[in-house]
Amino acid sequence: MQAIIGGTGLYKLTGLTVTRRRAVRSPYGEPSGALTYGRIGNGEEIIFLARHGHGHAFPPHRINYRANLWALHEAGARRIVSVASVGGIGEGLAPGTLAVPDQIVDYTTSRQSTFYEGGDQPVVHVDMTLPYGEAMRRDLLAAAARCGIAVRDGGVYGCTQGPRLETAAEIRRMERDGCDMVGMTGMPEAGLARELEIDYAALCVVTNYAAGKGASSEAISMEEIRDTVDDTMQDVHRILGELVGG
Repeated sequence: MQAIIGGTGLYKLTGLTVTRRRAVRSPYGEPSGALTYGRIGNGEEIIFLARHGHGHAFPPHRINYRANLWALHEAGARRIVSVASVGGIGEGLAPGTLAVPDQIVDYTTSRQSTFYEGGDQPVVHVDMTLPYGEAMRRDLLAAAARCGIAVRDGGVYGCTQGPRLETAAEIRRMERDGCDMVGMTGMPEAGLARELEIDYAALCVVTNYAAGKGASSEAISMEEIRDTVDDTMQDVHRILGELVGG
């Protein structure tokens, strides 16, 4: 079964015929909301979960990532597409660009980032050399190509703690580290998915230039972010519909 985790601007799926909703309790606390089951077109049943909850209630550093991933896995999801908003750092990542990253740098702190906490559990070190599932990445890119929508293949996602946006100096450091885009939700989500052996990939929407870049050289416009999300989500919905619609 496939699942979609919706980020900022994606709180429900266009064309999804809802078949049921299910509230789940996990050993790690409450997920961001109930799991929504449904179908797009003639596709198989999928699961949708809004990462930030109803009304965007949970900021990035307060999301219960473990509960979210555990709930989706317990429900049978073995493939997950994460939709996330990012700021563009690298060349060619202007607002409105869609990207499917292939690497991550984790700058977060104090997040619950593993299901393996020692004690009566064995120590587990998952391999994150390639942090995203390549099969899921390729399927996403192929779905975009069938829709005729340009998507950047690859890139390094730098994940910051949030909820504040970054300083220009922090973005310069991230650029030196090789980051192409910056977001706040990519980790520990990808790491937890790997621990659960879920084929996980991200579809990122560049909503603005990162701090100190381009039009954000002196300040980041929240209005620009909202407008770009609104303008770009139609393409996101088309890609997801092509991916899971059958």
